[in-house]
Amino acid sequence: QLQLVESGGGLVQPGGSLRLSCAASGWTLDYYAIGWFRQAPGKEREGVSCISSSGGITKYADSVKGRFTISRDNAKNTVYLQMNSLKPEDTAVYYCTGDRSPCSSVTYWHPSKWGQGTQVTVSS
Repeated sequence: QLQLVESGGGLVQPGGSLRLSCAASGWTLDYYAIGWFRQAPGKEREGVSCISSSGGITKYADSVKGRFTISRDNAKNTVYLQMNSLKPEDTAVYYCTGDRSPCSSVTYWHPSKWGQGTQVTVSS
């Protein structure tokens, strides 16, 4: 049973950077597409980014394109989300997710595995 644990969240000023990590246990990540979703208070959950099992294909929501970068290290069973030029509207709980189905779009992908989430707050 694949389990996902996020880390790296925190408080950062606008324009700052954070790197989220997603560590997998219980199963190898090699066969899973992995993605990040977020949910802000009072807002619907939003797909942020996803990466194919091999790492060769990445997808991003328009709201983070050019600022966020997803990557993975299958040898370490870990996926990362580098977040730069953070804005107050990026404030949310960020969830690491995974599924054996491919992620062709963060909008239409429905992963079956979810972590507990990590809080990211962008504020001065």
